[in-house]
Amino acid sequence: MQREALKKLLEWKNAPGRKPLLVQGARQVGKTWLMKEFGRRHFSRTAYIHFDNNSRMQQIFNADYDIKRLLTAFQVEAGCPITPGDTLIVFDEIQEAPHAVNSLKYFCEEAPEYAIVAAGSLLGVSLHKNDSFPVGKVDFLDLYPLSFSEFLRAADNSNLAELVESGDWPMITAFKDKLIEQLRLYYYIGGMPEAVSAFLQHNDLKSVRKIQKGLLRSYERDFSKHAPREIVSRIKMIWDAVPSQLARENRKFVYGALRPGARAHEFETAMQWLLGAGLIYNVCRAAKPAVPLSAYRSDSFKTYMLDVGLLGAKSDLSAKTLLEGSAVFQEFKGALTEQYVQQQLRAECGIEPGYWSRENGGAEVDFLYQSEEAVIPVEVKAEENLQAKSLKVYCQHFHPPFSVRTSMSDYRASAQSFDGHPCTMINLPLYAISQIRKECGETMP
Repeated sequence: MQREALKKLLEWKNAPGRKPLLVQGARQVGKTWLMKEFGRRHFSRTAYIHFDNNSRMQQIFNADYDIKRLLTAFQVEAGCPITPGDTLIVFDEIQEAPHAVNSLKYFCEEAPEYAIVAAGSLLGVSLHKNDSFPVGKVDFLDLYPLSFSEFLRAADNSNLAELVESGDWPMITAFKDKLIEQLRLYYYIGGMPEAVSAFLQHNDLKSVRKIQKGLLRSYERDFSKHAPREIVSRIKMIWDAVPSQLARENRKFVYGALRPGARAHEFETAMQWLLGAGLIYNVCRAAKPAVPLSAYRSDSFKTYMLDVGLLGAKSDLSAKTLLEGSAVFQEFKGALTEQYVQQQLRAECGIEPGYWSRENGGAEVDFLYQSEEAVIPVEVKAEENLQAKSLKVYCQHFHPPFSVRTSMSDYRASAQSFDGHPCTMINLPLYAISQIRKECGETMP
């Protein structure tokens, strides 16, 4: 598989002032493969250190952080020489050795010539507990499930991915049937590497669902194995509620729906555990859609899973229901489409979205994101519905330079005016949501 993160790793390797890198992401999104593949492609050798159930390597940091002594231990453990420039040092499951995380500070300050990449399945959870985290001494890379573009390339459809990136909309529209067919497959398969690999090898959706169900069970085992005992039941309540909360017409997460009388403060630690594990993402309501968007987050939020395929598996959506369409599926289709868009905004566009709604209800825009100079509203439609009343209400009040409706309809852009303020209204096909920044006038690197 060709992961876009490999390009980001190469940029990190060649960057001046490079620091040790922490790769963050949920279990089974491909962190170990990514680090090893990066070492294979761009270094003469890889010194791979795995800390899980490895008391020998966990203890070498207890005495001190002497760089020369640590490098000697790494060489013995990995069975290869470690030299600057041509050796990648990989720390896997680094959360199992908290002092190994602290050691990154000393490598940054005293031996920056060594390339170190580290990851851990529950690294995000562990970092919250690590009071001596080396702030400012590490770089970060977030890894997500395969995006739709990566899925196309993995499925030997690189030509379709490149067509979308070209921005040749008449040509893209000519091939939209193929793109929509692949998109519906992606809704079912999702982007978890094991599920994608199984489909590509066997072309069997039943094996995909079996793998997805296994992943869901493994995540739930992690709750009992790694989370504080007193919050395990609450973690599971939140986790189990995500599909039903998204299925509601108002998708705002409601703690009271978890159990009668439930309050936010009872579930805050459990929610943070799931967020730290990368298993869910919260999209916060913007009290005011202004720059910087992060400064106007309110306490209301919508909660999504890490992967659209896993959401379908957890909801027990059959392949026939999803791929062929069904009346019973109609209500949940919008939730699944929102999950997909949220996932692509993060993975393909580097966007941490928000959303907007009126205080008294009556209008809601599914997502907001901050562009180079403005906040852009994004309305999501599951099929070819071009009605976007809430989007127009938003534009009348806040006058964005661009507004986006994403649906199965073809690309179109029209210049409109709201109270004398010009706004380019764009319908961006769901299969091309990766192009949102470019279509909204941003200068892409």
